[in-house]
Amino acid sequence: MIRVLNGLRLGTRLAGGVLLPLLLLMSQAAAQDLAISGATILTVTDGTIENGTVVVRNGKITAVGQDVPIPAGVPVIDGSGRYVMPGIVDAHSHMAMDRGVNEGSETVTPELIIDMRNDDPQLYRALAGGVTTIHVLHGSANVIGAQNAVIKLRWGHPLEDMYVEGAPRGMKFALGENPKRSTGRYPASRMGIEHTLRWWFNQAREYMKEWDAYEAARRRNPDLVPPRRDLRLEALADVLRGEILTHVHAYRADEMIMMMEVADEFGFTVATFQHGLEGFKITNELAAHGAAVSAFADNWAYKVEAFDAIPHAMYLMWSRGVRVSLNSDSGERTRRMYQEAAKAMKYGGMPEDEALKLITLYAAADVGIDHLVGSIEVGKDGDFAIFNGPPFAPASRVEMTIIDGRVYFDREEAETLEKQLARNAAEREDDR
Repeated sequence: MIRVLNGLRLGTRLAGGVLLPLLLLMSQAAAQDLAISGATILTVTDGTIENGTVVVRNGKITAVGQDVPIPAGVPVIDGSGRYVMPGIVDAHSHMAMDRGVNEGSETVTPELIIDMRNDDPQLYRALAGGVTTIHVLHGSANVIGAQNAVIKLRWGHPLEDMYVEGAPRGMKFALGENPKRSTGRYPASRMGIEHTLRWWFNQAREYMKEWDAYEAARRRNPDLVPPRRDLRLEALADVLRGEILTHVHAYRADEMIMMMEVADEFGFTVATFQHGLEGFKITNELAAHGAAVSAFADNWAYKVEAFDAIPHAMYLMWSRGVRVSLNSDSGERTRRMYQEAAKAMKYGGMPEDEALKLITLYAAADVGIDHLVGSIEVGKDGDFAIFNGPPFAPASRVEMTIIDGRVYFDREEAETLEKQLARNAAEREDDR
């Protein structure tokens, strides 16, 4: 594979035999201009383009097709024999979390936002599997948990540069065994979980009414004392207003039905059921409510409430009008999401483009960023995974991972994890 950047090969050895690191070789401006030519491009939304070219300027896709001119000065990656797909989006991850995965001290914590870090070694391993964006949720000890994070794997950058601008706020909820068995506190039953949901949403609804009344009265009396602010209820009020997406950890069909009934009663829509192993039993109800499911491919029987899971679940839900994505929930499984997605073709015969959407477009839609990523279209971010063969072929592997037109993983230039961590730390120290 020929990779030329401003007249220099990536990884060019300078005088003295020093290998110029890839990310240092690329200036900030040049790093966001890129073209890939002569590749098989899997657009996801507009079919497959043989011998295609995609051009990225300033981090955004500006052209894609067979006969696309490449502007002068734009670095070109020779994609001959390679397959290019959109960067993989992992719709449920616990990578890059700081200070533990769970906040188990309280049942309801929506006012909190999860702590993140930028040096989790799993991020580098995920890049090696073509993952470019992850939806980070905390654990499932809380019935109503904290607010989530959507980040791009801009390895080596400050944490504030990793967050996806324009991603809607999201909140983690949990049903079933995990919250009812956490730390010996209330609730200890499924009925208690439903009661917790209804009680707190009622509190939030009354809180909204109180503030609405105050705002109306303040127009007549500007000196009126406002109600007491409650950050917990403000966050739940934003859920009721539809300003925060709800992502609900759930396994059993009856629990998902309960959650949708609660959502209908309080006037919001469940954005996704995370895992949703029994979603294939209630496809009509899921489709009618508008809830998506972010599923496992074939993971079950690790606890009682997972016993009814089947490998055909993704196909059955998709075929009945439910949007389905695939998630890892694992720092290990995230390295092979493309192989997990292929299982939807084996179990049910899902078309290849639709199977690709499980880890790209549909996963991006789960977190409200499908206008930015998830397919290779003009105007979207220049995020790609480049394979040495068809992504679903058993022997294929990721050769390069690109985010915003910048190469973050190149298998030919890959350093050991220890060297990467040391170099990232040194670069951050130099920036201070």
